Amino acid sequence: MTQADARLSVLKTYKLYVGGKFPRSESGRVYEVTDAKGRWLANAPRASRKDARDAVVAARKAVAGWSGATAYNRGQVLYRVAEMLQGRREQYVAEVADAEGLSKARSAAQVDAAIDRWVWYAGWTDKVAQVVGGGNPVAGPYFNLSAPEPTGVVAVVAPQESALLGLVSVLAPVIATGNAAVVVAAEERPLPALTLAEVLATSDVPGGVVNVLSGRTAEIAPTLAAHQDVNAIDLTGADAELARELEVAAADNLKRVLRPEPPYDWTADPGTGRLTAFLETKTVWHPTGGLGVSGSAY
Repeated sequence: MTQADARLSVLKTYKLYVGGKFPRSESGRVYEVTDAKGRWLANAPRASRKDARDAVVAARKAVAGWSGATAYNRGQVLYRVAEMLQGRREQYVAEVADAEGLSKARSAAQVDAAIDRWVWYAGWTDKVAQVVGGGNPVAGPYFNLSAPEPTGVVAVVAPQESALLGLVSVLAPVIATGNAAVVVAAEERPLPALTLAEVLATSDVPGGVVNVLSGRTAEIAPTLAAHQDVNAIDLTGADAELARELEVAAADNLKRVLRPEPPYDWTADPGTGRLTAFLETKTVWHPTGGLGVSGSAY
């Protein structure tokens, strides 16, 4: 046996992604991530309840700036993320193949679909308002206009079975519409989410807009569901029992809840359902113009 044969590989220990930085878990805990064949690939941080609370604080700070940016600018930022995903395509092909036990060809198809999905949502940023907003007919001398606004801080329980395409499919629409996200990565397949954080950190996405936590889903998600400063939660990656628990906790401050609806086909046309799931509608009345009537004349 040569010295090269006897050498042990240095396994990467990933970190959380909170507020645009990469902190270790507050608890210092990590857990082993294995591939579909049981081989040890890396170590992932095991986030604590304190880490979840820190992520919510970071997301809240980011909401105003991100939602206040123009929709066109958000689209440019999201497209930049897609460019960087494309640049790391081969890395993701290997990660998805390891995580999901796929052939290289099937893994490549999943990665390409994820990149295309990100581009698709980037294109929707400056169009969704025209689809779900507009002028409403009313009886009287008024204009009545409805416009969508982001819900705020959204907790996302990422899909467990689709480590990249499913993750992109639930995350991209949340931030495309101006929300900030706290993502709980797939428990057994967290590496695509943790490396996506590395892409986000080196793209134009402001710190705090996306925060990524890994660890035990049943340990992290209840803290987010019960948190008074989380406005909505996507339960896609929660099993039926956990989803019921999280929905009860979310009711305490009337969070908007997106219930899980398995089985999911992440390769199907996503439609606009997830774009509108975390939008609120603001309706404004304004008097029409004319002498003796306040308001603008038209």
